[in-house]
Amino acid sequence: MSAPLHQDTAELDAARRRIEDLVCGLPDAGDQPFEQPWELRAFAMAVAAYDNGHYAWSEFQLSLVESIRRWENGRGSEPWSYYEHWLVALEAVLADKGALSDNALDERTRTVLATPRNANHHEAHREPVAIAPALTS
Repeated sequence: MSAPLHQDTAELDAARRRIEDLVCGLPDAGDQPFEQPWELRAFAMAVAAYDNGHYAWSEFQLSLVESIRRWENGRGSEPWSYYEHWLVALEAVLADKGALSDNALDERTRTVLATPRNANHHEAHREPVAIAPALTS
């Protein structure tokens, strides 16, 4: 049996408020905060993991600051990418919590890299990207 509509709406509104609070803390990137689709997905994964209780947001923030600090200390070796640091921070926090292993990450990375860039691009993908908490009854 599904939850009443007003409960679903209240849960979605609460999730949107939590996400808005997190987005307000991001650096100002102008009208388009995400330059590439993978950046939005990285953001959504971090928010979903936080929302599902995998870590405290402050832990993620500290990990992000540490990733950026390491980049600043070795400037010139790699170009600046905020969301590259975002991913490094997410991986570090999830690994520290035991939610992600290096082997699982390496295997998934190999799978993604082996997939052609245009895989399934001929198929329509009409579902919007949404971040919503799982419904529990």
